[in-house]
Amino acid sequence: MDRTSSVRLTKTVVEKAEVRSARYDLWDLELAGFGLRVEKSGTKTFIIRYRSDGGGRSAPRRFMTVARFGTLTVEQARKKAKALLGAAASGDDPAGKVQEKRREKTMKELLDFYEEHGCFIQRGVHKGRPMKPLTKQYTMARLRNHVEPLLGHRRVSEITSGEIEKFVAEVKAGKTAKDEKVGPRKRVIVRGGEGAARKVVRDLSAVFSFAGRHGFVAKNPVEKASVRKTDNRRDRFLTLEEVSQLGEAFDRVEADGANPKAVAIARLWALTGCRRNEIAELKVHEIKLERNLFEFDDTKTGKSIRPFGPAAAALLKTLLRDRKAGYLFPAEKGDGYYQSTRKIWAKVIEIAELPGITPHTLRHTLGSTATSSGEALALTGAILGHANLRSTAIYAHVQHDPSLEAAKRVEKLLATALEGKAAEPKEGESAEALPELDADLIRVLAERLSKEDSDATRLRSIIAQVVALNT
Repeated sequence: MDRTSSVRLTKTVVEKAEVRSARYDLWDLELAGFGLRVEKSGTKTFIIRYRSDGGGRSAPRRFMTVARFGTLTVEQARKKAKALLGAAASGDDPAGKVQEKRREKTMKELLDFYEEHGCFIQRGVHKGRPMKPLTKQYTMARLRNHVEPLLGHRRVSEITSGEIEKFVAEVKAGKTAKDEKVGPRKRVIVRGGEGAARKVVRDLSAVFSFAGRHGFVAKNPVEKASVRKTDNRRDRFLTLEEVSQLGEAFDRVEADGANPKAVAIARLWALTGCRRNEIAELKVHEIKLERNLFEFDDTKTGKSIRPFGPAAAALLKTLLRDRKAGYLFPAEKGDGYYQSTRKIWAKVIEIAELPGITPHTLRHTLGSTATSSGEALALTGAILGHANLRSTAIYAHVQHDPSLEAAKRVEKLLATALEGKAAEPKEGESAEALPELDADLIRVLAERLSKEDSDATRLRSIIAQVVALNT
């Protein structure tokens, strides 16, 4: 039976086109390449056919659906078909574009591909290295739990910067939050909020950069999205008085029968400034007690050598009496390392009255204490195991209270002198007890300070110079 024929397509012709036992096509005599396809189910669809690459007998033949009859009239379909056929004659390939769109990855498919091929460090000195297993686990968990539910069904090229902004707003609002039981004694808890949104949008930006390098997208929509990608700057550290409170809390939980492994791990966090898992996963062979060094096989920044002081050395020496190999803090059961510090830590900060303090706060505390006591940034970075000084520089501005208070005390005397007044003794203090300052020295200092900023470091330098010149 003839499966194709030609006739001028009109409303009457289309309506009267009979249903046959097999699909057939009716081609329009007025517009070459425009036709009607009648399925054996009775469905009638307007189609076009053309040769790609501007035509030619050797060019591939393409077929493309224009619209269903009823959705468009015959004349509307003919008008649309004429535009598509004109584009094809000019070298365009409308059917090829549709096929390419259908082959394009969805976000879920892209995440699958990224998990298999793209989980490596994309910037910095470790560019090209695979992510650490735990980093990969957390990264993919964020992408699966936030991106997949909201954007997983979308084609990657369809996602715009505006949709990224909407996505971030929905994560902030908790749209992806859940608490599901997935097995015996196992739950999946996903929390939304601002912090989660910042982290996952950074992950998503890396995914789109990866997709761009592989030709899946032309641009990264996250780059121009008006969303916050950086975390809050963490300036929290413990003062020496708060460190004392923490030490007392350690003593109390230890006396109350806390697991000694958990307490020892927490003490080493405070004494060494090491990252949480660097201590928890510490192996005996990584401890070089005779040289006061850790030689970590693998850390966030790769292999790392860190010094530690006598207090940490004394604690480590005690711990090493019972361990000759393997993890310094082995798990209570199995072959892993001890991981039950969370409850003990919560109890410690409750007793110490230091809410919100985390193990990483202790790392920040060591860095700030080192810089505020005059240690060079390079040395502080060596203690903390930073890969570059930019990481260490965040500690340079903290714990300046002692020098600031000294500057205030000296500046008060100088300000009094600048006003031409003598410093008056405090109540209960004799005039003889006040420091005697040479009048000429005060005058020179006053002249210098009237032209200089009075921050503590500069102030000490000026005083030292003036004293040297006047002695």
